[in-house]
Amino acid sequence: MRRRNFLSAVGGAVAWPVVARAQQPERMRRIGVLQGGVDSNDPRSQPNIAAFQQTLRQLGWTDGRNVTIDYRWPAGDADKARQHAAELVALAPDVILALSSLSLTQLLQATRTVPIVFVGVSDPVAAGYVVSLSRPGGNATGFALFEYSLGAKWLELLKELAPGVKRAAVLRDAAIPSGIGLWDTISSAAALLGVELSPVDVRDAAEIERDITSFARLGNGGLIIQGSPLSLVHRELIIALAARHKLPAVYFLRPFVIGGGLISYGADLVDHARRAAGYVDRILKGDKPADLPVQVPTRYELVLNLKTAKALGIDVPATVLARADEVIE
Repeated sequence: MRRRNFLSAVGGAVAWPVVARAQQPERMRRIGVLQGGVDSNDPRSQPNIAAFQQTLRQLGWTDGRNVTIDYRWPAGDADKARQHAAELVALAPDVILALSSLSLTQLLQATRTVPIVFVGVSDPVAAGYVVSLSRPGGNATGFALFEYSLGAKWLELLKELAPGVKRAAVLRDAAIPSGIGLWDTISSAAALLGVELSPVDVRDAAEIERDITSFARLGNGGLIIQGSPLSLVHRELIIALAARHKLPAVYFLRPFVIGGGLISYGADLVDHARRAAGYVDRILKGDKPADLPVQVPTRYELVLNLKTAKALGIDVPATVLARADEVIE
């Protein structure tokens, strides 16, 4: 063989694997999404999902091109959440997004190895989901729903809207750590504001209706709805009872006000969805959940429903209107 032909043959043999590698298709990655207290037909969940998908695209991840996204919707049902968590883990995803405490609980029972990014979780440390906010230490990290000091703000807002309120029923889930922690901060504020508190458990619809109806008969009352998966499951009933009994109510999330509630002060879940996409991107690129700190909200949003305020006979103070991020008329 002539030297020129020999070198050409060798060069081609060396170059061929490089070309072959360059032509290999990009590896398809997999993301699981386990929703919380809503189903797939609930329009209130769509802005969060849209924000998550849009941010992923901006970061270079497109569903159907280089990533597959699998969704499950337990709609607040613990049994369904357990089943869906097992289904998602069986798909061997690279990372799972959990959109509530209920979803996160079931996922952590199903796996301690698949990376999980969570949002909508009240107190991840007290619940045992992570070791600490700065160093989560396990396979889960994400974005906390609020800090306990927010409970006092809810009661202050209730008194600002309805100064005549002397009694407040606090709807809570005492079975979760945030139910106790928020109750403590609301109680401290109540002592200073001269408001008598009554706890209302949100275990089932019949109990909620019975307790709110009994509370309303005493007069001069208002409601505070703490953050919990069960509050979201029963949100339509809670909103209806507040309207029926003419009770001013402060909620922990915007969807309640969109559905007819009076006012909410809480985390911007669309912003959380965007930030969660950033953590998913980092995990897909090699970061470990244990090394990504749990973050608290960078901003809270105040949402007011003027139509509901009018129905309740509330003249909304100018100070509240000025602070509102969104006013529904």
